[in-house]
Amino acid sequence: MTEENVLQKTNRINLLFDFYERLLTEKQQMFLKHYFHDDYSLGEIASEFSISRQAVYEHIKRAESVLEEYEGKLRLLEKHEERQRLLRQLEALSGSLPEPQRMEIQAVMEKLNELD
Repeated sequence: MTEENVLQKTNRINLLFDFYERLLTEKQQMFLKHYFHDDYSLGEIASEFSISRQAVYEHIKRAESVLEEYEGKLRLLEKHEERQRLLRQLEALSGSLPEPQRMEIQAVMEKLNELD
């Protein structure tokens, strides 16, 4: 896996975690936080929880799988990314409008951003 792919995967897991953290077990939350947020190695996590590196790896993989299952069903990240794309498109289109309309659109866009 290339460095870029690793970074993309890490970013995706972090975003999924933001959306679905409360749906994970406490242990899944801890392992994912340590591994992806705090950048702990498998060995460091294994030492902290007195389990094998393989067990940590399996817990993390299972938690990633659970996050992807939730996303497959609820699509919160997909909808968020589409909303952000549409907001960027709207912002670009509003640039050519007169000031009063542009300000009105900006106000609506800010309200939409607050919903996330």
